[in-house]
Amino acid sequence: MILVLAGGVGAARFIEGLVQVVPPETITAVVNTGDDMLLHGLRISPDLDIVTCTLADLIDREQGWGIIGDTDECMSWLTKLGGPGWFKLGDRDLALHIRRTAMLGEGHTLSEVADSFRRSLGVAVRIMPMSDDPVPTHIITDAGEMHFEEYFVKNRAQNEVRGVRYVGVEEARPAPGLLELIATADAILIAPSNPVVSVGPILAIPGVRAAIMASPAPVVTVSPIVGGAAIKGPAAPLMRAVGLEVSAVGAAQAYAGMLDGIVIDEVDAGLAAQIEALGVRVAVTDTIMRGPAEKANLARVALQLAHGQPAAA
Repeated sequence: MILVLAGGVGAARFIEGLVQVVPPETITAVVNTGDDMLLHGLRISPDLDIVTCTLADLIDREQGWGIIGDTDECMSWLTKLGGPGWFKLGDRDLALHIRRTAMLGEGHTLSEVADSFRRSLGVAVRIMPMSDDPVPTHIITDAGEMHFEEYFVKNRAQNEVRGVRYVGVEEARPAPGLLELIATADAILIAPSNPVVSVGPILAIPGVRAAIMASPAPVVTVSPIVGGAAIKGPAAPLMRAVGLEVSAVGAAQAYAGMLDGIVIDEVDAGLAAQIEALGVRVAVTDTIMRGPAEKANLARVALQLAHGQPAAA
């Protein structure tokens, strides 16, 4: 079984490559829920929905989020009636949030909801949240502390970042079965996701990092930083705020003590020796996931590195 620690868009695209290389039934995606929030009275799980809808081939690929061909009539009326309009929700997208909120209200766990959704949408990859307990990621900024989505979407990542806080993480429990999956995995892959707000919350859940370090499975990541910049999202200011270099080296340092290998882009090949000095094996390939072939190649290289095979990029 291959365990993938996943954030949103980059992780979803990486898993699209992985299912071309290994049977999807052998993959479990453990997804960040630090972005989850309550809005319009609805429980919204952005990363869970991005991963699920991407693998169901329903995602709006131009945006990387939302459902292809969706409309926004409900959102228009919500804002007309004075509701907040900064977080865009399509009409079909709203069905996910309405159903999730209803199921949670009926006593189902977030893990049960995620599994129900992926089965209903025909996704063979197992999808589970990092925890059934709420652990919202807050960004500490020059304008005060705010939810990550407020920082990223509402304020367009314009605030100066001074720190990051995973609210309530000390009391949170790993999703049911997660620690057992870590212990029995054949490989643990950390998708090309923001190490601070996508993967960081997963590793902060009590017991998760220790379980990964104790697991016999090789741990390999794909750097989300190429040429000193993030492929997508606000990784750069967030990495700097927690003392990480904005580079493939910083991506490796984010997982210090638990990482066996890292896949870096060809433009960062000159950093390989510096990363290897940290005791981390390096594979170099094209990490920009332009289409199915590039996604499959990246997944293949990551698996080859995990199993100690020469990478054939």
